[in-house]
Amino acid sequence: MAHRMERPRAGRAVAGLALACALGLGLGAPARAADEDVVDGIAAQVGSDIVLISEVRNLVGPVEEKLRKAGAPESEIAALRADGLERLIERAMIRQVVRRAELAATDVEIDQAIARIAQDNGLTMEQLAASVEGQGLPYPAYRERIRGEIEQSKVLNGMVASKVRVDDAEVRAAYHEEYQDQPSGGEELRLRHLLIPYTSDAPDSRKGACAVAERARVRLAAGESFEVVASQIPERAPGSGEIGWMHEDRLAGWMTAQVRGAAAGSVTPVIETEFGCNVLQVVQRRPYEPRSFEQAKEEVYQRIFAEKMQREYLKFMDKLREQTYVERKGIFAQAQAPGGGGGLFGGAAPGEDPSGF
Repeated sequence: MAHRMERPRAGRAVAGLALACALGLGLGAPARAADEDVVDGIAAQVGSDIVLISEVRNLVGPVEEKLRKAGAPESEIAALRADGLERLIERAMIRQVVRRAELAATDVEIDQAIARIAQDNGLTMEQLAASVEGQGLPYPAYRERIRGEIEQSKVLNGMVASKVRVDDAEVRAAYHEEYQDQPSGGEELRLRHLLIPYTSDAPDSRKGACAVAERARVRLAAGESFEVVASQIPERAPGSGEIGWMHEDRLAGWMTAQVRGAAAGSVTPVIETEFGCNVLQVVQRRPYEPRSFEQAKEEVYQRIFAEKMQREYLKFMDKLREQTYVERKGIFAQAQAPGGGGGLFGGAAPGEDPSGF
């Protein structure tokens, strides 16, 4: 059974709580001088919340600066901005759910999460902070990203994971499908996967997602820790991370050409697929040994659970989008809402509870 990812429909943002790589000043290619003239204002209204231009500008800064230095065309910068605006809107919708359900992350939880990241990567807190600042991200902004990750996890566990059921019969059936003709030899690979999903089927969305993936790939290839890099890229899809061990003959088709024969520790180029822009890291390789059901059942269970979790999360976000009032303001009004025109997803008026959860 190959590692499968669901393809997001047009207008569906997969990366929950993903924040913007976007300044979002319209879909065209605005002159840079126009950007500099904008001091601050409301970029979008999301239910009873607002997204400020300054919030978006602060978040996009490091990415846009690197792309400009690399000679990226204005169309690519605009793609990043427009794609990122949708992610900020999604983040605001999740934040409203967090408030209503009283799931806000505490400072203690944030401190503990950052300490674990540092410890797992053999870094002191000072070294981790320096790594973050070295990427152009102020440390307080990094803490806010971690806050978002924690709150997303609480939403997933409290409102999505509770709807996922995996019974023993499913695990046995999946094991039989995957392992009935399991190889008697060859090699298997331990892989990590970073997915930056498209927020729509528009070409600009694809360009923006792949630009973020390429920036991550460069850092991974330079030897930075996967976990540290991933923790600083909120655009990633839920489920990005450890895939586990897979036999080289059972890789998904889009993986095969890039990882077959790749050395342990290597990182693939960005791989464009129908569901997003992907980067794979080959962590280890080893000779394959056939597995019994008892040996493989936990891995199979986790894989099924992750697939179901993703589908439920997509349904959850679809419902939020359908029921949340979103309007882009001023220079942001040109940005196209996923799957529709103008700036409205429709649904409840500002100040009303749109979620139904």
